[in-house]
Amino acid sequence: MTQAFKGLEGLCRLLILVAFLLLSASVLLQVFARTFLSTAPVWTEELTRFCLIYIGALGAGLALRSGDMVNVDLLCESLPGRWPWRLRLVSAVLTALFAGGLVAAAWQYTRVGLRQTAPSLGWRMDFLHVTMLILFVTLGLWALMRIFEMLTGRHDGRAIPISEDL
Repeated sequence: MTQAFKGLEGLCRLLILVAFLLLSASVLLQVFARTFLSTAPVWTEELTRFCLIYIGALGAGLALRSGDMVNVDLLCESLPGRWPWRLRLVSAVLTALFAGGLVAAAWQYTRVGLRQTAPSLGWRMDFLHVTMLILFVTLGLWALMRIFEMLTGRHDGRAIPISEDL
């Protein structure tokens, strides 16, 4: 199971890199066109927004995994005994439940996009709306992985430093 999650992590990181490179190219094209050409393409702002949404959707699960999401460590870690561990476990369970509960709504939202197109790019909006499905599925999977690791003693639920993550 760990290999599958390492593969998912690698895929998410690769897709985030692709989205970031597209975002950068889009912004650079817009700046170049506004500076040196008589007209600028209108679709670059929309592409940039789409890339940002994909970066957020793909990165949420990775942020949970690495501990880069907002934490209240000051309160939780100052508690005595196993209370910090219990709170980290409850947090992971609530995150998994929340994400799982929103998957059906995200699927319906994705289906709504079949009937819409992006104004300047002309792309079907389900390609953008699917980001909510990606967000909740990956966030739920990473939360379930954290729960599994905590219950089996493989990990204590604390943030994983970047050096260990790679």
